[in-house]
Amino acid sequence: MMVPSTAPGVARGPAAGLGPRGLIALWLGKLVMWLSRASGRGGTSLPGRVSGLLAPGILGALARQCRRGCILVTGTNGKTTTASMVVAMLRESGYRVVHNRSGANLLRGLAAAFIEVATPGGRVDADYGVLEVDEATVPGAVAELPVVGAVVTNFFRDQLDRYGELDRTVALVGEGLARLPVAGFAVLNADDPLVAGLASGLRARVIRYGIEDLEAGTTLSHQTREARHCGGCGTALAYELFYYAHLGRYSCPSCGAGRPVPHVSAARVAPQGSRGADIRLGLPAGPLSLRLPVPGLYNVYNAVAAAACGTALGLEPAAIGRALEGYASRFGRMETVRVDGRGLLMALVKNPAGFNEVIRTVLGDGAVEGLVIAINDRLADGTDVSWLWDVDFEQLAHPPGRIAWVVCSGTRAHDMAVRLKYAGFDPARLALQTDLWLAINEGLGRLGDGGVLTVLPTYTAMLELRDLLARRGLAARFWQTG
Repeated sequence: MMVPSTAPGVARGPAAGLGPRGLIALWLGKLVMWLSRASGRGGTSLPGRVSGLLAPGILGALARQCRRGCILVTGTNGKTTTASMVVAMLRESGYRVVHNRSGANLLRGLAAAFIEVATPGGRVDADYGVLEVDEATVPGAVAELPVVGAVVTNFFRDQLDRYGELDRTVALVGEGLARLPVAGFAVLNADDPLVAGLASGLRARVIRYGIEDLEAGTTLSHQTREARHCGGCGTALAYELFYYAHLGRYSCPSCGAGRPVPHVSAARVAPQGSRGADIRLGLPAGPLSLRLPVPGLYNVYNAVAAAACGTALGLEPAAIGRALEGYASRFGRMETVRVDGRGLLMALVKNPAGFNEVIRTVLGDGAVEGLVIAINDRLADGTDVSWLWDVDFEQLAHPPGRIAWVVCSGTRAHDMAVRLKYAGFDPARLALQTDLWLAINEGLGRLGDGGVLTVLPTYTAMLELRDLLARRGLAARFWQTG
């Protein structure tokens, strides 16, 4: 389905409100981006920051040129993947999209995404902006951008040193959703009580999504759970089924509140190991069966969230299916790179719930010989790494010998090694190498020809590894990808 390239009532070119000062700010931002990329640094946020200092309204002026408005994707885990899936669906449907594909998700990162695509005259030729947004940034983004819809994935404890307690994060996202227009929409995860509770009092249309396949869950869970009590009366929630962490089928035994029925669902989930999963989507238009080519139940959630967003936008089910079946892992999220005849699989980890699911996913095929785990404690990772003690590393240690060896790297390599020792992992099978590239080389050296090295890095370690690979010509820079 092709769409018209213009729409009535939309400002075009320099008349979009930039003005002379805004144009100078735009040119300066483009120069900063060029210099940053020429030096190999990427320019993910700095151009937006510099331009914003000169012209504080530049983000809104550029974003308002999107003919159909902006869609925000937020939540603790899955923002990057869900947003890129939505982008794929829109492009499959013939729309032009602005997307912060680097994952820079503060306001200055959003501005950089628009600065990149704007012409020197200040024009942005796009139908939609699809923007991954940091949870604490949602109120500001809704206030500044022409937002027509938002997707909320889930809420888990993450970077407590920065966000504070989880209820503050939930409140900030709720504040932003409350500002959505009446004609807008909010796509909410029905399986997460913290997300589902945001529907109360919204003016915008609510579209819920979740997993309906009972076989995909378990009746017992030993994982850390954030949502233990009913948001209405405070009574402890009862769970019929867990999908992972606190996502599942829940109800309140006191007031009767519980999991709402999703409008869009994964009616059937059949994992296919590292090849992904066969899923049957339940859409308002009818069922849609497809092969999702990325593994992990959390990626099934990302796909269903994206499909719910596509449904809210009125996209054809066939376009939704083609986009999901053609989806390729990106930027450290189950991304595989070839190195010296062997594979290197990167799977980002950043909090207990996500780490547990990544471990469960990479162990699913039973073919993982060893791991490199790279833990940093820089600002973007969260400076407090005590969350490592809430991760179920015992599943790596038991049964004994399940994983032959682990190389611990990053600024907190020693903390990681200590955690594995207390999980029951044999210290003789642990190696310490704080230098990330040396750790990668050590891991690759332990593999046979054709093997795959699984690397579990935190955010800045992932960026560092991708930079090391790109400098060696083994991976593309993010701005060189679609």
